[in-house]
Amino acid sequence: MKIASLIAALVATAALTALGQEGVVQDVKHGAKKAGETVKDGLETVGEKTKETAKTVGKKTKEAAETVAEKTKETGETVARKTKEAVNGTGEKAAETTRKTHHKSSKTASKTKAKTTEEQTPASSPTP
Repeated sequence: MKIASLIAALVATAALTALGQEGVVQDVKHGAKKAGETVKDGLETVGEKTKETAKTVGKKTKEAAETVAEKTKETGETVARKTKEAVNGTGEKAAETTRKTHHKSSKTASKTKAKTTEEQTPASSPTP
C-alpha cells in the first residue's frame, strides 16, 4: 500500500503541476491579448494624430501660399503705380523745362530785337 500511496501522490502532484501550468499559460495569453489591444489602440491614436497633423499642415501651407500670392500682387501693383508716377513726373518736368527754355529764349530774342532797334534808330534817322 505504500507504493500505491506513493503513486497516488505522484499522480496528484503531476495533475497539480499541469493545472498550475495551465493557469500560467492562461495568464500569458491574457497578458499578450491586453498588450496587443494596447498596441492596436496606440496605432489607431497615432493614425488619427497623423491625419490631423496632415490636415493642419495642408491648411497652413494653403494659407501661406495665399498670403504670398496677395503680397506678390500688392508688390506688383505698387511697382506699376510707382513706375507710372515716375513716368508722369518725368513728362511733367520735361514739359516744364521746355516752357522755361521757350520763355527764356523768347525773352532773349525780345531783348536782342530791342537792342537792334535801338542801335538802328539813331543811325538811320538824320539828326536835326
